[in-house]
Amino acid sequence: MIREKYNQKTVFSCEVFPPKRNDDIYEIYKTLDEIKLLKPDFISVTYGAGGSNSKKTATIAAYIQNICEVEALAHMTAVGMTEESLNSLLFELRKKGIYNVLALRGDKPKTMSDEEFDNRKFRYAKDLIPQIKNSGEMFIAGACYPEVHPESATQEDDIKFLKEKVDLGLDCLITQMFFDNSVFYTFMEKIRGAGITIPVHAGIMPITAANQLGTSVKLSGSSVPNELSSIIAKYGHNADDMKKAGIEYAVNQINDLKKNGVDGVHVYTMNKADTTMAIYEGTFA
Repeated sequence: MIREKYNQKTVFSCEVFPPKRNDDIYEIYKTLDEIKLLKPDFISVTYGAGGSNSKKTATIAAYIQNICEVEALAHMTAVGMTEESLNSLLFELRKKGIYNVLALRGDKPKTMSDEEFDNRKFRYAKDLIPQIKNSGEMFIAGACYPEVHPESATQEDDIKFLKEKVDLGLDCLITQMFFDNSVFYTFMEKIRGAGITIPVHAGIMPITAANQLGTSVKLSGSSVPNELSSIIAKYGHNADDMKKAGIEYAVNQINDLKKNGVDGVHVYTMNKADTTMAIYEGTFA
């Protein structure tokens, strides 16, 4: 389990996502075959809203756990989940040797009506935690926002809700992407002051193309500091230069985080093995 990885070091992990097309699944296997050479402490696999990718998530997580021999962290979302489907998924994961999960709320699927959404069994990620714990021994991770959840009125409210989630039995937290380390340090001071003591993994997304500052960044609520904006303005028109500059920015972020004692670094790979490997070489090698 992931909890065995904490040994007075900065834990290194990364995230991949299932391909939309079934016949592209071998591409993610190729990516994982390259990433596994870095010997990350764990690799997480995302989960489609309402379970649209749940089977792919379990299959890819099994490949990570059993073929790559790296700890797999399977995402699961509360939206669209029932007690039966949650138990079924947990059973399937255990059968595949996976004992690490990331509990998330998830976004409303396009196919779900407003009535179905309003009457869902599990309203928030925290509602999944008791049933996961009751199912047997599992390592449970949760998500957090260094820059206020988009639906929270204030950061104080956000941290209060986060503390409730942690107290239900989370083992670690993984942050949403951020691009300014000072934001993360301030967030850490506040949550530690609120009594949240579990390990926190800093979520880092390398911006290797100008168009990445689109939907994913806007949805995350992450602010873009002037330094990164300037890099995009300078190199955004040149794909190779932008990629190099984006990797360098992420490397500098991570090295500063390590110097300041971060528990873990979680790289949002966008399924790019070469970018992940370059970042690792500049930070953990």
